[in-house]
Amino acid sequence: MLNVAICDDPLYHFCFSQENYTAYNSPYRNNLNDLLLLLSAKVPPTGFGLGSIGQSQNHANGLALCRGDVSTTKCKTCITDAGKEIRDRCPDKRGAIIWYDYCLVKYSSTNFFGDIDNQNKFYLYNVQDVDKPTVFNRKVKVLLSSLSIKAYVGTKFYATGELDLGASKKLYGLAQCTRDLSSLDCKKCLDGAINELPSCCDGKRGGRVVGGVAMLDTNFTPLWRIGNHGYN
Repeated sequence: MLNVAICDDPLYHFCFSQENYTAYNSPYRNNLNDLLLLLSAKVPPTGFGLGSIGQSQNHANGLALCRGDVSTTKCKTCITDAGKEIRDRCPDKRGAIIWYDYCLVKYSSTNFFGDIDNQNKFYLYNVQDVDKPTVFNRKVKVLLSSLSIKAYVGTKFYATGELDLGASKKLYGLAQCTRDLSSLDCKKCLDGAINELPSCCDGKRGGRVVGGVAMLDTNFTPLWRIGNHGYN
């Protein structure tokens, strides 16, 4: 896992397969290209989608997820850009994942749909500390635990909320899962991410745990400002 304080788009990526599809000639490449085009068309109306193209060793499986508050237009742009960028960053790899602030795209030659992904994960955090970390950490957990419950019972596995900290300050949070998971696995992933926050983001003004199937975000800054102006 990687701790990073400052990031540009894309946020991060993993080329998690060590197999090259050049070893299997061109069909996998063609199927992958068709799959990424399919996802860029299929996902934006609802913000999530799966796809599989090809047979046997040339079978390409993929999914894409857009952040729950992102417009259809921005969702499509993000997925299209992610599809191009992941092929540049992971040339000829049979499995990879890439995250932007607005979306994630993941593909593999193996069927991963519905599986919890504990391998592809990273942290983001604000370098600034809060004044009372113990109290702050407790309130972060209260907010995110409530959002975990709200997300896993919802049809979109997505929830946002805020918590009044007093002195005209608020804490904002987000929880989201990919919709190929069961509701119970969604909650399991989100609760696991909540438990990881102290190890990466103890007393920080903002923090994220971002994985292949779930994302948590907490910050003093409203979500729309994170999306438009970078992670503060």
